[in-house]
Amino acid sequence: MRILWAPWRSRYVERIDSFRDCFLCEAISQPENLWRRFLVLYRSERSFIILNKYPYNSGHLMIVPLEHTGSYEDLEEETVLDMDRLLRLSLKTLRRAFNPHGFNIGYNFGRSAGAGLESHLHMHVVPRWNGDTNFMPVLAETKVIPQDLFTTYDRLRKALEEILEGEGA
Repeated sequence: MRILWAPWRSRYVERIDSFRDCFLCEAISQPENLWRRFLVLYRSERSFIILNKYPYNSGHLMIVPLEHTGSYEDLEEETVLDMDRLLRLSLKTLRRAFNPHGFNIGYNFGRSAGAGLESHLHMHVVPRWNGDTNFMPVLAETKVIPQDLFTTYDRLRKALEEILEGEGA
């Protein structure tokens, strides 16, 4: 069995209990002119796309329902469908902006399953490239993210706008 360690994530996981309010609700409550500061890329009727502030790779997104809930089973069907539409839009956007070779997509339900924030569920979309793993985290306790968050945000936002203009949205 191969194990991939991600010790740099511990700083985030250890801090999660110190959040007074939900950082996802805080981000989407901002006016659109502040979205970049809060890394919000797009909002639909029932959900939104936000960059992960502690990414595994450049372009690591999260798709989040507007409703503050930790229960997938309690989501209305329309919200689940809306999130799926945003997943498709996210994949198109990431392909256009970064041309990844693959993706990891999924949820972490509960602390024992790796959820850093249990009270507001969110779907992770992580672009992957052949050879994107290396030994830096193991040997130097350092994760290499080759692009800063705001450059990534701007690149994704541009690709997203091009896609939406092309679809007449």
